Amino acid sequence: MPVPIKNRRLWLLWAVALQAQTGPPDLIRQNIEDLMNVEVTTAAKKEQKLSRTAAAIYVITQEDIRRSGASSIAEALRMVPGVNVARLNASQWAVSARGFNGRFSDKLLVLMDGRSVYTPLFSGVYWDVQDTMLEDVERIEVIRGPGATLWGANAVNGVINIITKHTKDTQGALVSSGGGSDERGFGAGRLGGKLGGKAHFRVYGKYFDRGPSADGSGQQAGDGWSALRGGFRVDSAPSSRDTLTVQGDTYHEEESAVTRLTTLAPPYVQPTHERSGLSGGNVLGRWNRAFSNGSETTLQVYWDRTGRKTDIFRESTNTLDVDFDHHTPLGGRQDVVWGLGYRLTGLGTSGGFPVSFNPANDTDQIFDAFVQDEIAVVEDRLKITVGSKLERNDYTGAELQPSMRLLWTQDERHSLWAAVSRAVRTPAPSNRDLRVNAAAFRGGDGTVNLVAILGNLAFRSEKLLAYELGYRIQQSRRLSLDLASFYNHYDDLKTAQAGRPYLESTPLPAHRVIPTVLGNAGVGNTYGLEAAANWTATSYWKWSAGYTWLRMRLSPEAVGSAAGVSFDSPAHQWQARSSLNLPHRLEFDTALYFNGALTQTKVPSYLRLDARLGWRPSPPVDVSVVLQNLLDARHPEFNSAQGGVTTTQVRRGAYVKVTWQF
Repeated sequence: MPVPIKNRRLWLLWAVALQAQTGPPDLIRQNIEDLMNVEVTTAAKKEQKLSRTAAAIYVITQEDIRRSGASSIAEALRMVPGVNVARLNASQWAVSARGFNGRFSDKLLVLMDGRSVYTPLFSGVYWDVQDTMLEDVERIEVIRGPGATLWGANAVNGVINIITKHTKDTQGALVSSGGGSDERGFGAGRLGGKLGGKAHFRVYGKYFDRGPSADGSGQQAGDGWSALRGGFRVDSAPSSRDTLTVQGDTYHEEESAVTRLTTLAPPYVQPTHERSGLSGGNVLGRWNRAFSNGSETTLQVYWDRTGRKTDIFRESTNTLDVDFDHHTPLGGRQDVVWGLGYRLTGLGTSGGFPVSFNPANDTDQIFDAFVQDEIAVVEDRLKITVGSKLERNDYTGAELQPSMRLLWTQDERHSLWAAVSRAVRTPAPSNRDLRVNAAAFRGGDGTVNLVAILGNLAFRSEKLLAYELGYRIQQSRRLSLDLASFYNHYDDLKTAQAGRPYLESTPLPAHRVIPTVLGNAGVGNTYGLEAAANWTATSYWKWSAGYTWLRMRLSPEAVGSAAGVSFDSPAHQWQARSSLNLPHRLEFDTALYFNGALTQTKVPSYLRLDARLGWRPSPPVDVSVVLQNLLDARHPEFNSAQGGVTTTQVRRGAYVKVTWQF
């Protein structure tokens, strides 16, 4: 059941907003028409208006991020209907779209400025290292539903693209700092300038120290987190037809977590305080050329290195990626995008008794080609988009991922879209080469039994056939509604089933292994509805709301197994956000989030209230007081011991932030 509201804090916060009678008329800068006309690029690999996109897409703007009080990209994603965000401990999140959420969620592709940040180890995302200066983020485009035709395998249930600002928009200097209860201390700085007459640059650096979360008894869980990050970006226009971008980042982080390690000696489990060191860097280059016939080409090359060192496991990954795209109109009714790609990944691991990979080192290659044609069947009314991506990987060979999308535009205010798509989630080393010693106990005959999760070299791609239907209406310049529904059919879903026991002599003492073998025995269907509404009540007061309804009908093998439950998602989510500009340059923002119960992992529903009071004494200065999780002292958002890490609870918190631009 939802967490009851036992005090008057919630009503007081909303009452302050309701009692405001006056405010500067121009402080809410964007009306609903501006929002619907925002240019997005992720859905089609070209610029198009959000209102003319045949996909379930949501855009988080820079103003949304600033006024939310979010201190990380993962926390900012709570604003998106259809996306489930669950905090596991101080440094880790589970994030997914349309179900299957968990620590190792593997059906959501995440990009930063077009650079894929998923880890090939488990085809998922380490959210603790996806960071940049939030002030430099222009927008975050979130697509719920398959995007594999353009973006390839693992873009199964959604695509998130974090897009940073052009360097022309970050000239001068910016510094910010602050601290509070959980956000114990943080600071960031950025400097932008010109390089000659045709180029602009920026450099940035940031640091934060985040305190531990709470365990089940309310005590500190010992899972603090600190990080140091820096980077640069250069944008130039060497000619009237060419633009060039070069950017890069580097980071170093320290984090802690409470883990439970399996041993072969009584009591067969060893709680430990695990420390991790994370480091990495990347460099990206992008060249775009525009031609006189309206076509353009883009060549992007990036190199990325990540490393994680814990007390029990180490991994390092080097990725080289090359993408070439060509966008060209054909005649007056067709618009074609096609491209080629290549990715080389080198993965190295070093494990021990708790977790290991065999082989420990691996090198994989991916070749791909795609084409997508947008056809105007009836000009300004009916548009059909068809395309497919052919991708070859070293595990399952060639994978075909086609899609067809239809957009019917009745007029400037109403649009209806539908889509059918196929997508796959290709195997990862964690599916084929993994061994995790999950539990041990003494059997009736005195022999120690060891439960081990084993990979399977015959593991196949997980497959999705998705059907979507959506409707957008801009009722007026002040009110809009975006609806999306879907029906997904999955085949060859990941399962873990009991194998035949066998004896093992090393390490001592000799023991009986009870294997749980990964496989593809799962099938199932998911379906649901997502709704987002925006209402500009007055020139100084804006509301946003969202609702998600999800049903998952999966075979028993896909839901649970001898390996335990690895994913869970709520059936209901809703949110309501208010942005209010008050007199004397004050801002008052509130956000109310409801997450339904997680039935598989036994987490109760919760209601979360965040609030922000901002003051801008002058345009360059921004002072914020942010209050988080006001309705209870703490609450859990997920419950899983996957990877041995114990999940903790999110605490009530507060922090102050000051930003100065000059």
